[in-house]
Amino acid sequence: MKTKSLLLAALSFTAVTFAQKKEIRSAEKTVDDENYAQAQTEIAAVESLMGEMDEKEKEYYYFVKGRAFLGGEKNTNADELLKAMEAFAKVSEFNDGDKYGDEATQYKQTAMNAIISSAVDDQNAQKYDAAASKLYKLYTLTPKDTSYLYFAASNAVNGQDYDTALDYYGQLKELGYTGIETKYTAKNKESGQVESFPDKQQRDLFVKSGSHEDPKTEVTESRSGEIAKNIALIYIQEGKNEEALSAIKDALAENPDDDALIRSAADVYLKMGMTDEYEAALQKVIAKDPNNPGLYFNLGVGAADAGNTEKALGYYKKALEIDPNYAGANLNIAALMLSQDKDIIEQMNSLGNTKADNDKYEVLKEERLKLYRDAVPYLEKATSGENPNIEAVRTLYNIHVQLGNTAEADEYKAKLDAMQG
Repeated sequence: MKTKSLLLAALSFTAVTFAQKKEIRSAEKTVDDENYAQAQTEIAAVESLMGEMDEKEKEYYYFVKGRAFLGGEKNTNADELLKAMEAFAKVSEFNDGDKYGDEATQYKQTAMNAIISSAVDDQNAQKYDAAASKLYKLYTLTPKDTSYLYFAASNAVNGQDYDTALDYYGQLKELGYTGIETKYTAKNKESGQVESFPDKQQRDLFVKSGSHEDPKTEVTESRSGEIAKNIALIYIQEGKNEEALSAIKDALAENPDDDALIRSAADVYLKMGMTDEYEAALQKVIAKDPNNPGLYFNLGVGAADAGNTEKALGYYKKALEIDPNYAGANLNIAALMLSQDKDIIEQMNSLGNTKADNDKYEVLKEERLKLYRDAVPYLEKATSGENPNIEAVRTLYNIHVQLGNTAEADEYKAKLDAMQG
């Protein structure tokens, strides 16, 4: 009797197993017929029988489920694509993926590419929350690709979802993420385009074959400074200045010589009005890069924000010593000079009609015109590039009108009209 019972049980189990295979096979046929919605329904009906499947059947089940949710080439439904990725990722967990593992890997990549494309579309459409959600899900499915977590955090910041951004940035810090990558490129001789390669060996092989030239190896900058800065700026945005300073301090303690981090710290100090700390941080960067006019320009901005006009002028002029055509420095020097115009006008308007007042008026008038003449060379350099500042052009027009320079005034009026369309 015992033997009979065992035999009946075995026969019953075989019948269930056969039914499972039949239903999975039916769902696969529905996928082949491109009726993906129906295939999803069919494969869902088999899920309740997962506990009775063997390793091979489970491998088969997840492979067909992945295909059902992957859909056709034009499928852009991120939820379905993410389910497809999840299913394809589980294929290799059963039966070592012996039968469907390779195909599943290829399909998973197809789903991943479609999700990335969808996230980029969301980002371009300023749907930052949707982009962040998709990219974070991608990261959870491919945890080795930590860049997805970084871009998810960036989108959360852009979407002003600061709590989520802090969570993601915190995970990146725990992972020791830097974002540093080595890129291998070479120029395609036929197309003239610079192309990237997964490794040096493959790049060199193409160069050796003669199809490519100008091989280059580039190591990207660390993103740790940017992450530390964003964490600090989020705290500032939320009115948590102490947390912001602590975040920067901790980051600098770990990476005291990281230029990107020091620059980020400087940005935070400037945001918080800590001008002395801001200047000290930038001076550290200048010590390593003394011929960078942008650094002196930034120091000038910081000094100007602090109300120290003379120091700001000194920094701007130092930037011009390195690059006489640095537009920002030329423009800001002119702006600082012309800011004195208001005081002169107030003095002129306060005068009476006595001879002494009239004499003083003429002195102030000449002082004002000299101010304009002194500002002109800086404004001209600030507008000499391909994309001149429209307000600088407008100011030059008004100055030449005041100075009575008709030809110059007409020239800048024409430029202004052209820029305004």
